[in-house]
Formats: sequence, C-alpha cells, structure tokens
Amino acid sequence: MDGDDVDMAAVETAEAVPELDDMKKRLKEMEDEAAALREMQAKVEKEMGSVQDPSASATASQANKEEVDSRSVFVGNVDYACTPEEVQQHFQACGTVNRVTIRSDKYGQPKGYAYVEFVEPEAVQEALLLNESELHGRQLKVTAKRTNVPGMKQFRARRPSPYMGFPPRGAILPPYLFSPYGYGKVMRYRMPMRYSPYG
Repeated sequence: MDGDDVDMAAVETAEAVPELDDMKKRLKEMEDEAAALREMQAKVEKEMGSVQDPSASATASQANKEEVDSRSVFVGNVDYACTPEEVQQHFQACGTVNRVTIRSDKYGQPKGYAYVEFVEPEAVQEALLLNESELHGRQLKVTAKRTNVPGMKQFRARRPSPYMGFPPRGAILPPYLFSPYGYGKVMRYRMPMRYSPYG
C-alpha cells in the first residue's frame, strides 16, 4: 500500500514538472515585456518633456492659459443661429483666427457669446475695434478675454435671509398678531377710533 502511494506521488511530480517549466517561461516572457514597456514609456516621457513635478506643470499650464488668453477676445451678444465659421469670417480681417468657441448650455443651445483666439497677440487690438459692429443684425460686444485665477472668485453679496438675524430695513410686518391665549386676533397697531362710545 505504501509503495502505491509513493508511485502516485512520483507520477504527479513527473507530470507537474513540465507544467511548472511552462509557467516559469511565461512569467519570464511577461517580465521581459513589462521591462520593455517601461523603457519605452520612459523614452517617450523624456522626448516629450513630461517628466516634471506637479507644481511645475501647474505653473506651466497657468502660464500657457494666460498666454492663450492674451491672444483671445470675448464676443458677447452673438446670434443664436450664428456658426463658428461666420464668427471667424467676421474677425478674419483682424488677423489669423486660431479657434472660435461658441459656448452652449447642457442642452446644446448656444448661450449667446463666443471666444475668438488669434495666432498673434496684435490681432486682439484690431478685434477690439470691431466692438459694436453688427453680425446677423445684432450689435456685438467685443472685449479682451480675462484670465481666471484659480481659487479666486469675485465677491458676490449674499441676499439677507429672513430667518437669520434682524429683518432687513423696510420690512413689511403683518398688521395682526395672534393672541397667545387663543381668543382670536389681537390688533398690533391700534387704529384711532372716530366715534367713542364714552362721549
């Protein structure tokens, strides 16, 4: 009996050895492939110059935004049926137009304003001369595009809440208060009586 068990174990190990060798070969191939991929990725990152720390990339992207915004104008009161090609043709005389962006809402309807980005910054001054020009029968408002500073919102005054603090000035108070004893209405402001029952 004991001899049979030993023979079965030897047979199992004899069958497992080739499978184990195949697994080791596949593992070695996968490790070589992963190392080759890492080398290729490092090479591409070095060529593109994307190996930077996050703060430097954030500073670079902010500087890039400021540079693009210095070459762009805001165009307000744009007709809803106007296409980017028509806006580009309107501003073509100012300089080479790089991009026209007409903002739209979440339903895809235009919001009525656009941004025009030029190739050269000098074109912005020419585009500002087109302020109050007409496109599709509407008078355009053209201003230089401003750069948003991250984390800096413009101050917007909050409306006073009727539930917090003192009521706002000029608040209209109700003319009647209810009696705390439940006997009906009690006048808050006494009206002068014309006729007194007492004389």
